[in-house]
Amino acid sequence: MKNEKGFTLVEMLVVLLIISILILVTIPNVSKHFATIDEKGCNAYILMLQGQVEAYKLNNNVYPASVSDLIDEGYVVEEELKCPDNTEIKIVDGKVIGPGNSET
Repeated sequence: MKNEKGFTLVEMLVVLLIISILILVTIPNVSKHFATIDEKGCNAYILMLQGQVEAYKLNNNVYPASVSDLIDEGYVVEEELKCPDNTEIKIVDGKVIGPGNSET
């Protein structure tokens, strides 16, 4: 017989078993972090919008009455103010209200 070098079937099965265990451990951990990523992205978006509201107030000496004021003046480009997870954001009395902070 020739001395053929290669992997045996058992070695290949062991490698596939190890890879599948690593995948099974990794996927649930990654999926848990999507919710926190959306939440942090929404909080950052709210802070950015609050900055735009304050900039509008500095330039016009009043808070914007509605989102359309920000859009008309060029402070915000988007027609609908939504977080990355599609929750709606409102502007009430100069405060940006979103899912992380509620109106008091």
